[in-house]
Amino acid sequence: MVRFYAVLLACLATISIAVAQPADPLPSWNGGATKTAIADFVARVTSQGGADFVPSAERIAVFDNDGTLWCEQPVYFQLAFALDQVKAMAPQHPEWKEQQPFKAFLSHDKETLAAQGEKGMLLLAAAAHSGMTTDVYAQSVADWLARARHPRFNRPYNELVYQPMVELLAYLRANGFKTFIVSGGGVEFMRVWADKAYGIPPEQVVGSSGVTQFRIGADGKPVLMNLPKVEFIDDGPGKPSGINRFIGRRPILAFGNSDGDHQMLQWVAAGPGARFLGIVHHTDAAREYAYDR
Repeated sequence: MVRFYAVLLACLATISIAVAQPADPLPSWNGGATKTAIADFVARVTSQGGADFVPSAERIAVFDNDGTLWCEQPVYFQLAFALDQVKAMAPQHPEWKEQQPFKAFLSHDKETLAAQGEKGMLLLAAAAHSGMTTDVYAQSVADWLARARHPRFNRPYNELVYQPMVELLAYLRANGFKTFIVSGGGVEFMRVWADKAYGIPPEQVVGSSGVTQFRIGADGKPVLMNLPKVEFIDDGPGKPSGINRFIGRRPILAFGNSDGDHQMLQWVAAGPGARFLGIVHHTDAAREYAYDR
């Protein structure tokens, strides 16, 4: 019989201010049905000889990133990075003054920029890394994270992670799970900081990707060059495909927060045995943002 839990998690609203006992692996979570369900699920799939036991190699847990593991307001953080990059690169691209969506962005024409839609945003994001080697791009992300600050919280973007979720990731790993990010964000962007922020190494980050090309640089050394082309969009129905392509096992636990995670949650739930699904709801305007529906 297939079993799964559908969990509604008020991520920041459920943070407890009480001092947790040292033995509590999830001290930032309030006691209640959600926390109990997590502990129960982990106990059942890790109990040797139990009906729901899952070997450690098959204990795969996947997490969306934006809005699930870290903040995503007022704009996706990768978009904030891309827009800063486009501003810095504009003097070397005079043609942008007459090309959309660059013209609208550089002239602060918000109405025209909004009319460009998702395609316009993707063009801006692609411009932020095209023509760079993968190493140069990674360094540009690290440099930006070191100096950029969130407009509301005035903190580095990579510090705006959800403590309850960081604790959950550590708790799962302590119980033999392998944790992955499966996000619509750019894989090269996330790999720069995900290990330090979440304890998730680069090889366990699945995300949207552009096309890279092998070349021999001017110094005679091989490089990978980013091209202004999209290879794979890891969002919506692309998430199950990405999991299959890059992980190769169907997860037994998945967390998301938006419609873009729907197919991932469906696919995880459809597997045999015990399943755990989590949805992060954003309802706390005082400590984070309230934009749930």
